[in-house]
Amino acid sequence: MAKITYIEHDGREHVVEVKTGLSVMEGAIRNNVPGIDADCGGACACATCHVYVDEAWRDATGKPSAMEESMLDFAEEVEPNSRLSCQIRVSDALDGLIVRLPANQH
Repeated sequence: MAKITYIEHDGREHVVEVKTGLSVMEGAIRNNVPGIDADCGGACACATCHVYVDEAWRDATGKPSAMEESMLDFAEEVEPNSRLSCQIRVSDALDGLIVRLPANQH
């Protein structure tokens, strides 16, 4: 299990424990964290699980794949630390991860 902090656009924080092997998106959905729509269910076929990875965690979460980068073209307000949360697999190494949610997923 890893403790992940999801920070909504307005600053509200949701700290939840997410089972190892799930995606950051699945952790949000299973814990009713608002702001992640996940329209495609985690298939990397949309951009409605867009998050901003905290700078301190960018190396630990890895780089986006070519497919993920392609899907990020559909997200609004993409930044260098933008990721699709469906593509970040939770591991013990991500205990303490912080992600911020954009104002809008559409």
